Amino acid sequence: MSEQLLDKRLNEFLNELASKAPTPGGGSVAAVTGAMAAGLLVMVCDLTIGKKQYADFEAEAQAIRERAESLRLELQELAQRDIDVFERLSSAYKLPRTTDADSANRRAAIQTVTKQATEIPLQTGRAIAKLLVLCPALAQSGSRLVVSDVGVAAALIQSAVPAALLNVEINLVSLEDTLFVQETRAHMKDLTMGINEEVADVLKIVGERIAN
Repeated sequence: MSEQLLDKRLNEFLNELASKAPTPGGGSVAAVTGAMAAGLLVMVCDLTIGKKQYADFEAEAQAIRERAESLRLELQELAQRDIDVFERLSSAYKLPRTTDADSANRRAAIQTVTKQATEIPLQTGRAIAKLLVLCPALAQSGSRLVVSDVGVAAALIQSAVPAALLNVEINLVSLEDTLFVQETRAHMKDLTMGINEEVADVLKIVGERIAN
C-alpha cells in the first residue's frame, strides 16, 4: 500500500503535486484547501475560548470549533479518498477488452468507479461549503487579534468549493446515467448559489473589525 497523503511531509506533497504523477491532483488540493480553512477556524476559536473579553461568545465558539474540527477531519479523509478512487479508475481502464464480454465488464467497471470519482469531490464541495456557515459569527465575535484568519478561511472556501466541483464536472462528461448527471448538476448549483455574496459579507465584517 502506498504512503498515505497525510503521512507525507509538506515539501514531499508539493513536489509530487508538481510532478508528472497523476496524484495528488485537483480533487485532493480542493480537499486540503478546505481542511486548511477549517484549521484556521479552529485556531481562531482556540484563541477566543477562555478569554475574559469573549466570555459571552464562549459557548458558541466551542460549538463552532467542534463543527470546524469535524469538517477538517472529514476533508483530510476526502483528500486521500480522491487519490484512492483515481487509482481504482486507472485500474478499471486497464481491464482487458479482448472479447465482447470483457469489453462489457470493462465498460461497467469504468462507469461504476467514475460515479464514485464524481461523488467524492461533490462530498468535498459540500463539506467545504458547510464551513462558510461558521464564518460570520466567528468574524463578528471571535478574537479580534486573529480576525484576519477568518477572512483567509472565507477566501479559501470561496476558491475551494468551485475547485472541488470542477473535479465533479470532468467526471460527469463520461457518465451514461443521465438522471445521475442531472441530479449531480443540481446539487452543484445549490452549493455555489450565493457563495460569493456570503464570502463578501464575511470579508466586510473582517475589514471593519481590523479597522476599528
